[in-house]
Amino acid sequence: MIKTIELVRELVYQIRLGEDTGYEFKALVIEGGKVKSPQRDSIADEVAAFANGSGGILVLGINDKTRAVEGIAQEHLDTVEQWLTNLAQAIKPPVLIETRLVEIPDLQGNLKPVIWVKIPRSLFVHLSPNGYFHRSGSTKREMSPELLARLFQQRSMVRFIRFDEQAVPNAHLEVIDPALKARFLRGDLPERMQLKKLYLMSENEEQQPCLTVTGVLLLTARPADFLSSAYVQCVAYNGTERNAEYQLDAQDCEGSVDSQIQHAFNFVKRNMKTEAVKRPGRIDIPQYDLGAVYEAIVNAVAHRDYALYGSRIRLHLFSDRLELSTPGGLPNTLTVDSMDANSITRNETLVNLLSRYFPADPVSKRQNMIERRGEGVPTILNASERLSTRSPLYEQTENTELKLTIYAASRAVNGLIAQFNDE
Repeated sequence: MIKTIELVRELVYQIRLGEDTGYEFKALVIEGGKVKSPQRDSIADEVAAFANGSGGILVLGINDKTRAVEGIAQEHLDTVEQWLTNLAQAIKPPVLIETRLVEIPDLQGNLKPVIWVKIPRSLFVHLSPNGYFHRSGSTKREMSPELLARLFQQRSMVRFIRFDEQAVPNAHLEVIDPALKARFLRGDLPERMQLKKLYLMSENEEQQPCLTVTGVLLLTARPADFLSSAYVQCVAYNGTERNAEYQLDAQDCEGSVDSQIQHAFNFVKRNMKTEAVKRPGRIDIPQYDLGAVYEAIVNAVAHRDYALYGSRIRLHLFSDRLELSTPGGLPNTLTVDSMDANSITRNETLVNLLSRYFPADPVSKRQNMIERRGEGVPTILNASERLSTRSPLYEQTENTELKLTIYAASRAVNGLIAQFNDE
């Protein structure tokens, strides 16, 4: 992060020069506790234009015509920051921004508060309220169909060809959790060399070191700060309906992705029922095969499409079933019908590291968190069907989500299993 004194010095210098490709100034008019000018949609267009290009800086509190430092009244700073947050969320997909409150001198030497807003180059193409914009010189311009098509092609290539190795522009190395990093360091080789070799870090367009998508997922305590909704939402219901009135337990499983997997798995263990049948000895029969559940959660976290903005993994437990919904359709030519016979990886780098550096839960009866032999889906299907006598169901929704339903063992099934064991 830029030190405040360096930031002030840069701002004073830039104000003297005026706006350019990377800087935009805006004065604010606030009346009745609301921002009256400029219009919110206009600033949203400016923010999206920076994100669609190489990124840039928006400074609120400076007149773009006269370059005068007008500042923002102290009592209005919170209002303006909330206004900024709302307009950034109105862009599709929303733009992640960084804000700083700084004081810079006006022509008389009086310090005036301004809001410095950094908009990083995005991995996505953003639609703002008035269209698709990019930065050209010191102004925003609506993109021509040819430029828009080229930008979609460039950024879709980033998304679908080794997306997990792409640099995340605003994920600088200081966000790395030292304990998470230690798992990957071996011998006396330079730390950065090792992280780059594993594709955990790279350089952005300004040649500054930053984490890759995989690096964010494995080396930070809150991946969702950089990749929208990169966590697992777990909810348990007392019944068969998705109704808040029947909610028994809920947890957002955050942390590095290996922690997300373990937390989600523990959530299922905590909330599923185990029935006891006496014939004549006690037989405990769980609702779900835990090995199959663990495999399903690992697959969901490792193979989800992290390029889909705002989509999270949802694990919902009902009295008769478990539903696990994963963002993204099946990769390449894989279909629901061919999943048990073929194995295609979406996040090759992430899967590779999970298979080499992370131990599995003992319930999986294997050494590493992910196996590379294509046995995952058959394990889910066969183990679950043996317990409930119903085959799990995979469903794909318009290439945006894959839902797995695992049916719980019913009382009738428990009785049959117990009778079979007696015989």
